Amino acid sequence: MERIICLAIGYLFGLFQTAYIYGKMHGIDIRQHGSGNAGTTNALRVLGTKAGLIVFAGDVLKCIFAVVICTLLFGKSQSDIVYLLKIYTAAGAILGHNFPFYLNFKGGKGIAATAGLILSFHPSFIPVGVLMFFGAFLITHYVSLGSLLVYAAFIIQIIVSGQLGLFRGMTQSELLEMYSIALFLTVMAYCKHWGNIKRLVKGEERKTYLFKKAQS
Repeated sequence: MERIICLAIGYLFGLFQTAYIYGKMHGIDIRQHGSGNAGTTNALRVLGTKAGLIVFAGDVLKCIFAVVICTLLFGKSQSDIVYLLKIYTAAGAILGHNFPFYLNFKGGKGIAATAGLILSFHPSFIPVGVLMFFGAFLITHYVSLGSLLVYAAFIIQIIVSGQLGLFRGMTQSELLEMYSIALFLTVMAYCKHWGNIKRLVKGEERKTYLFKKAQS
């Protein structure tokens, strides 16, 4: 039952579509501009750096808030599986972000919400996630590449950490359950980025800059 509650709470928080709401406040439906994606990168490209940062912060925080609430609800009574409940909550938030029912299930790609998962999951995951994303982004300016590397690192790190005993108190079956959710989120992210992956392979992916490049 706790798993279902955490998933539901996460989904409800994920329904707060920051890009869509911010766009509506400025007279546009973000899903009808740029790439059509209701997420940070499209908001940045269509509405500017300020909008991109606000949308990113909103999508990160909604996942963090959901995880914090569920941790407060079940952290003591279910302390042995608190990390499993955290990933259920975050999965709900990512699903709510990607597939909001009131927007005909057309949302974003869930990367900013995933950043919320990494920030609220375990401190040891933060440096790796930051290094993977910003390392790739600052070198290549491909947001999609950074996002894909974050997920690749996340699934590897959670399995290695679990098998090394980081999540003490969890049984092997519970660890496998957690790995399965992480794998599901990873596969979903790669499916959502399939078009980006094809463009990356062809060298046709669009680069993103936080600020406009200086004109020569």
